[in-house]
Amino acid sequence: MAQPQLTFFCELPPEPLVKLFDGRFVIDDLKALGATLSLGILDLSEARAKLVKRLNKAGVPVIAWLLLPEEDGYWFNLDNHDKAAARYVDFKAWTTQHDLQWSGVGLDIEMDINDLRIALSREADGDFARRLWHKFIDKPRVASAKRAYQALVDLIRADGYIVESYHLPMITDERRARSTVLQRTMGLVDLAADREVLTLYTSLLSDHGDAFLWSYAPEADAVGVGITGGGVKLSENLDMPPLTWDQFARDLRLCVMQNKPVHIFSLEGCVEQGFLARLNTFDWDKPAPIPTNLGQIRSVRTGLAALLWTIERPWVILLALATLIGLGFLFKQTEDRKRKTEN
Repeated sequence: MAQPQLTFFCELPPEPLVKLFDGRFVIDDLKALGATLSLGILDLSEARAKLVKRLNKAGVPVIAWLLLPEEDGYWFNLDNHDKAAARYVDFKAWTTQHDLQWSGVGLDIEMDINDLRIALSREADGDFARRLWHKFIDKPRVASAKRAYQALVDLIRADGYIVESYHLPMITDERRARSTVLQRTMGLVDLAADREVLTLYTSLLSDHGDAFLWSYAPEADAVGVGITGGGVKLSENLDMPPLTWDQFARDLRLCVMQNKPVHIFSLEGCVEQGFLARLNTFDWDKPAPIPTNLGQIRSVRTGLAALLWTIERPWVILLALATLIGLGFLFKQTEDRKRKTEN
């Protein structure tokens, strides 16, 4: 089996970013692997522009992974499409100013980072629940946000870039259920891009990670593998160890067996753990065991899709309740007539 197309995510502020690429070792390893870098655009700084120019000169393809300030949600979501569009306009001006070359643009669609931090902490309260409820019942904003993001995708394409979308895998279950529940509550946006990357990070799921990846991978254009380290801090209570080398190698081989390109989160984690250099001699032909606990994952996914389908159509619940009440009433009438006949 041939090595898949590899893309590394890198999500660092200017100083650690410059330090990571100090010297030529990282760039040389990326070139040897024929890899692409999806660089988080945390800022439009001089330091970031200089690195992109170095990568351009070295022939390493770079995708601009667009991000927002944390106060604006950080990732793109249902409620910040205006800020996402403004970010792209600023990004284009910065690109022109520094004469930067990009092989594509990445749109990361996730829950507002501030809401996610509250949800993962002990700070969630009645006000937070009410905000989620108001988001849930506001159906019209789904269609308007989707139109806005699709217009942004069209604009990016018109500028000559391919568009990658980085999605939580549950978006595929939502599609299956023909639902907008997750989009309304979590702020996800189901948009059509040139390449959809599902973030199948097995480090979040311990024993079920391999089955989780194997179940969702067929539905992805490319598979997000991780987490090897790095990333934004979400919660003090959330302690998730990064992938070990054996777990990382297993996930890569599962992707190869599914014939999928691989996006690895993150480059800085791979460098810190010594994974990047080891990939140059990695045996891509060695298979990984097919997960044995797929049944559990399928059951969970089926249950999730059924739940989303039902919540999207509350009239089904009301109809079922009305039917049960009606049957109960008929049963009671039948029993009453039976007693009268017997008396």
